[in-house]
Amino acid sequence: MVSRMQLDKEFWRGRRVLLTGHTGFKGAWLAFLLKKLGAELTGLSLAPNTTPSLFTALKLDQGMHSHIGDIRDAALVKQVVQDCQPEVVLHLAAQALVRPSYREPLATFATNIMGSAHVLEALRGQESARVAVMVTTDKVYRNLEQIHPYPETAELGGHDPYSASKAASELLISSYRDSFLAEQGLTVAVARAGNVIGGGDWSEDRLLPDAIRAWENGQTLQVRRPESVRPWQHVLEPLAAYLSLAQVGYQHASLAQAWNFGPDGAATVREVVELARQEFGRGDVDFAVNLAGVHEAGLLSLDASKAREQLAIAPRWDLSVAVSRTVRWYADFLAGASAQELCQRDIDAYF
Repeated sequence: MVSRMQLDKEFWRGRRVLLTGHTGFKGAWLAFLLKKLGAELTGLSLAPNTTPSLFTALKLDQGMHSHIGDIRDAALVKQVVQDCQPEVVLHLAAQALVRPSYREPLATFATNIMGSAHVLEALRGQESARVAVMVTTDKVYRNLEQIHPYPETAELGGHDPYSASKAASELLISSYRDSFLAEQGLTVAVARAGNVIGGGDWSEDRLLPDAIRAWENGQTLQVRRPESVRPWQHVLEPLAAYLSLAQVGYQHASLAQAWNFGPDGAATVREVVELARQEFGRGDVDFAVNLAGVHEAGLLSLDASKAREQLAIAPRWDLSVAVSRTVRWYADFLAGASAQELCQRDIDAYF
């Protein structure tokens, strides 16, 4: 098997790849990496919804086939698939935030469940497709607020609409795999990744983007639930894992399973904020103790031992390195460095 440290450039060079969600934070990083690997890349996503956006800063609309559209549009998804004839599909497009899912539950369910269905239905009968990595989340598990990490065999569930929509999408994925796609030779794998940090994320309700915005403007960062525990990791960790899984799954149908990708441990929100403040060099923080508001899980960690043992995929950067590189990315971007330079710097260091 191939580890994430040994991505095969020859495999990716000229490979037809469909990436959904390419205008988002993780999607933009992945598009940038795939272009560097020489893939023939097609993207399908909504327009960037933040200003600035990493997609725009990286000028990713150049040198790839970028389609701006909604995966809730089944006809559009089918047309894009037919046009690009993908060999590899990386499905990242989603409504990916917990708190907004409370505000717009129907849109969340439609995007995360039916959007995934439209991608899989478009792949049904598509002879070019060999492997699809369907990205869900670490929050698909029925959260018992337990100290023990969740393995892939743990019960699925979801209190909030985001988590529930992702858990439901996994039942959908399993059904399409078993009913249609396995018999046509398409390896459909599911990737469940822990909380991701990294430069270029300007989304709302994300811890480090919120911190950078507050501190750069001389404001106090307001932190909800500082003792909440999450499996934090740098964005390049799961992206390298997705590529490794796709690369090996192209030849091995047995990898059509669910896979956890996460760090060796977990850390509190407070720990992450303190590391970030130390790296940034300044910043006031209000660690609130008021738990009023929508329900959010307090304790969550992943057991990623299966990926380590069967795919030779293990974390490269610990939490302190991940936070340091994330904060330094933002600081240097604010000082005038280009997004291309900063992303390439992290990629070179990681690989």
